[in-house]
This record gives sequence, structure tokens and C-alpha cells, in this order.
Amino acid sequence: MSDSSSSIKLPTPWRYKRYFFFAFLTVTALVLPWIQIDGSHFFLLSFDKLKLHLGFVQFDMQELYLMPFLLMMLFLGIFGMTVVGGRVFCGWICPQTIFRVIYRDLIETKLLGLRKRIKNKQQEPDMSIMQNKIKKAVAILIWVALSFLASANLLWFFVPPEDFFVYLANPSEHMILVGTLVVSALFLIYDVVFLQEDYCIYVCPYSRVQSVLYDEHTVMALYNTHRGGHIYDEHKEKQFTKQKDLQEVEPHAECTACESCVTVCPTHIDIRKGLQLECINCLECVDACTVVMGKLGKPSLVTWSSNYEIIDEKGKTKYFRTKVIAYGILLVALAIGMVMMGSNKEHMLLNINKENRMYSVSKTSDGRVAVENAYVFLIQNTQNEKMDFYFDVILPQDVKGKLEIVKPTEPFDVTPGVKKKKIVVLRTYDRLSNDERHDTTIPITIRAYAIGHEDKIVVFREATFTYPRADLIQEK
Repeated sequence: MSDSSSSIKLPTPWRYKRYFFFAFLTVTALVLPWIQIDGSHFFLLSFDKLKLHLGFVQFDMQELYLMPFLLMMLFLGIFGMTVVGGRVFCGWICPQTIFRVIYRDLIETKLLGLRKRIKNKQQEPDMSIMQNKIKKAVAILIWVALSFLASANLLWFFVPPEDFFVYLANPSEHMILVGTLVVSALFLIYDVVFLQEDYCIYVCPYSRVQSVLYDEHTVMALYNTHRGGHIYDEHKEKQFTKQKDLQEVEPHAECTACESCVTVCPTHIDIRKGLQLECINCLECVDACTVVMGKLGKPSLVTWSSNYEIIDEKGKTKYFRTKVIAYGILLVALAIGMVMMGSNKEHMLLNINKENRMYSVSKTSDGRVAVENAYVFLIQNTQNEKMDFYFDVILPQDVKGKLEIVKPTEPFDVTPGVKKKKIVVLRTYDRLSNDERHDTTIPITIRAYAIGHEDKIVVFREATFTYPRADLIQEK
């Protein structure tokens, strides 16, 4: 080996970058449910209290029009990520991958030494040895505890921690919560300890979707056949297992046939075979080949690049292409739409229904004719504290007269999260219409508000006031 070869500085392994990113995601997921601003969480979909918390703003379940935006952004984000970086979501973000790294690389390898090397993921521990059996049992016990923590962490986005532990203290009253916690934990135990990467290969539907999203500029882990040589033929059958045999056919082939890229692969594939659905873009093979070829003073034969650049050799990868820009525009448009709709949220909810009787007509002792309409107001306080509410009635400008509120005569309190029914009666002594043949339906506006917060907690609702035909008024 020449001096120049030995002085080559290897880049920071992708594996280390993934570990740091995994740690960031894990800490964020564990801490985020505990953070509150004015009693609101960053994200909480509470079926218990019928609330959606988003960006530390609370929305009632009747305002779930924001959820489609979130779901569309989630799927478009993953699809756009796949178009640009292949199955990078699986290798860098997916909880399944993170859990497997924690169990296999941290617990089994680093903590217990059950596996000898992180770089060899193909060789399973010899379970005929009693010491290994004990280590395996300890690894499973550790993961059982972590599985319950992970399951609880997931549930914290549906049942906030401040309620979660109170509910667990009374398990008999919250069996659905306890059952969900146990079932999800058991699934994680089976998935991570026994199913392993078979979940990625056979169960996860994303691997089937990704091939539709790929194009020639999609970045993925690729083996450079022009430099390394063709280990597999066009039928994906392996031709060579030794470098000397390969070089007899392709003298310039650089692949050493060490198979470091194979032994390190968590999904047990050979990247030299070409594009495979099982590849999760973890880039472990890139790290392995970088080390081997670096010792020879050469760049890695496996790189994170595109077919356009490596296989077809047409030029540089185009990251900002029409398809990618379209995904970006859609995501920005959805984000703007969600923000605009979220900013228009109402701080109280009000439904108005008229009673079956259209109106009542009566005559007072002083000879005035009174016309009354009755309504049912259904009010919900979406704030975090009990408040007093009242309302005003606004007539159209072209209608001469006024409506007075007969019932209720005073503001009424509404408890947060509780729907309150109020019977409302409106009365007028004025002649609002003089139609001799038909009752007149007059549009009115109800302005409801919280006492002391009229500038913020206020809603407007359209309703109608029915005024009887002239002959009924004259009869009185």
C-alpha cells in the first residue's frame, strides 16, 4: 500500500449519522408529549376529550377538517422523500428500523455482547451455548420494558401523560387504554425480537409502492458495476465469488469479493445484485465498502447516488426536477391551506335550531301585540376554563324595529368541553312585516360571545325570525 493510499481520510460513516438522527427522533418523541403551552400540546388527538391539539392550539372534534390536511401532507411528504432519496424513510425515520437498531446493535451487540460485531448482521448467535441463552433472555427482558415505554409514548399522543398515569392508576375503569398498551407492546416484542426485518420485506406495503415512485434520478445505495465488475448476470444469478475469477473476465474490476457489503446488510440482500425492494437505504453497505476500498486508496464501489449518474453515466443527478418541484408545491399549498383554516378557528361552538312551533302571538295588558320565536342554542366552551356567555340579536338594516331577548335574561356559564343546551326566546312588539297572505321569514344574526373576552371569543350565526301574516296580528 502506498503512502498516498494510507493517508486517505475516510468520511464519517453514515451509520454514525443515523445513530445521532435516531437519538434526536427518540428524544423528540419522548419529550414532546410533556410540553404544554397554555394547557395545549404540540400534537394530541384526544378521543377521550374530543379534542385535537395542533401546534399548541386546541381544536374541537367538529373542527377536524385539519386532519385531512395532516394526512395528505404526511403521505405526500413520504412519497416526495421517496422520489428524491428512495426508501430513505425506512432507513432513517421508520420506528421499525429504529427499534431494530436499538435491540440488535445497542442491546444485543454493545451492551450484552451476544452478537460479536455490528458489521456482521447475517451471523446469528449460537443459541446452543447456555451463556448466549441467558444473554438472549436478558435482551428480551430489556426490550419488553422498552416496548411498554414505546407503546406508552405512542399513546401519549392520544391520551396526554397528565391523564395517562391517572387512568393507569384505575385500570378497571380504563380497560381499553390498558388493553391497547399491552397489545401494542406485545406486537413490538414479537415484531422486533422475532419478525425482525421480515416486517420490512414481507409485511410493509411501502416497499411495493416505492418502485412506482422511483425514476432514473432517485438517489439510493448503488453498486458501480463499471468499476466493480458484474458479480451477477442479467438474470440476477451470481457468477463470481472470488476476485481473481471476476478479473479473468473483467480485468479492471475492483470488487474484492470480500462481501462486507453483504454481511452488514440488515435486510440480508447483496447490493451488487442491483435494485431490490428489500433495500431500505440505511447505507450500511456504503460504509462497509468505503472502509474496504479506502484501505486500497480507492473510493467506495457502493455509493448513495442515482442510476442516471452511476449506472447510465449520463451526467449529474438532478435533484430539482419537475416531479420533485410538484411535490414541493403541493406540500407548501397544503401547509398554507391548513394554517389559513386553522387561524380561522372559532373559540366557542354554537348550533342554533328553531323549535317546532314557528311563533306565538299574544297581547299585553297595554294593548301591544307581542310576537315570540323560540330557539334551542347548543353551546360548547372550547377554552380551558369556565366562562360566562351571552349574545346579541342583529336585524337587517332594511327591517325597522327591534328584537328583545326574553330568555335567558342573564349571561350563563359553560364548563369547558361540555355542551350546554339553552332555550332562547326572542320577542318583538314592532310591526316587522305587513304581508296579508304569508308569514314573513326575516334573517337575523346572532352574535354570541364570552363575557370579558368579547374581542376574541365571539361567533356569528345566521338564523331566522318568523313574523306572522297581517290578519293574525289584527285579530289580536
